[in-house]
Amino acid sequence: MKNKRMKIARVEMDLSQEQLAELVGITRQTIGLIELGKYNPSLNLCIAICKALGKTLNDLFWEE
Repeated sequence: MKNKRMKIARVEMDLSQEQLAELVGITRQTIGLIELGKYNPSLNLCIAICKALGKTLNDLFWEE
C-alpha cells in the first residue's frame, strides 16, 4: 500500500525526498521506497519522519 499521506505531507512542507532523508538520517531511496509501500520502516524511523514533517503517527502511518 502506497504511503500517499507521507508524500503529501512532505510536498506540503516543500521538501524533496533527499531533504527529508537528510533530516531523518536515511537515504533518499529509503524515503522513495516507503512512499511506494515497498519498505516497512521501523517505529523509530516512523517517529523521526513524523517529527520532521510535524505530523503524528496516526496522520502518516495508521491505516484507516
